[in-house]
Amino acid sequence: MATESNPTGAKSMMSIQDWPEEEQPREKLLALGAEQLSDKELLAIFLRTGVKGKSAVDLAAELLQQFSGLQPLLEASLADFSRGKGLGKAKYCQLQATLEIAKRYLHADLRQRDIFENPESVRNYLSHRLRHQQRECFLVLFLDNRHRLLGDEILFEGTINQASVYPREVVKKSLHYNAAALIVAHNHPSGVSEPSQADISITHRLDSALKLIEVRLLDHMVVGEGSVVSLAERGLFLSGSG
Repeated sequence: MATESNPTGAKSMMSIQDWPEEEQPREKLLALGAEQLSDKELLAIFLRTGVKGKSAVDLAAELLQQFSGLQPLLEASLADFSRGKGLGKAKYCQLQATLEIAKRYLHADLRQRDIFENPESVRNYLSHRLRHQQRECFLVLFLDNRHRLLGDEILFEGTINQASVYPREVVKKSLHYNAAALIVAHNHPSGVSEPSQADISITHRLDSALKLIEVRLLDHMVVGEGSVVSLAERGLFLSGSG
């Protein structure tokens, strides 16, 4: 009696190197670009090898299920990360180094041009910098008169619910950097990026304080779990880039 073939199951028993070249994650990346790969395929390239009875792709799929997605895996503590099959201190260090390289790349990219040439780069950087913070953090981007990044600092940290923001300290740091303009941002550890009334209020206070030293507040951005909301785009304060 003939049995129906199971190519998917057979493939799981094969080494990735034995798969058709166009289905191998690394070869697919080289041919089509990294953006065309699934989370499972990208994670398989990071893992490099599987474990006994599982290819790197099979292992990646199992880890994504175990951690409920890529983001929780990337944000896991060393202890939680090391509970994953095939993971440990070496992979954790490799992952943290990769994330830091990405952050530094985004920072360098902002320094090289007017930030308004690519607003998405600002959002990506702020999200990368603040989204994983467990407490509320208030970050300031200090800009020159051509809107290039001079520096950035987390000036205030608060409880999980709120941060105390002091306009006087923002003014002092602005003078230190000789900044012509600022963008401020903070995260909501709850993951909800919708601006609160307190966010709007501190924006107005900062705007008024900075006008006294002729520094423009260009925007206040709120970083949540999956989005970054601009108060300027919402029309919630009057300063702008003009």
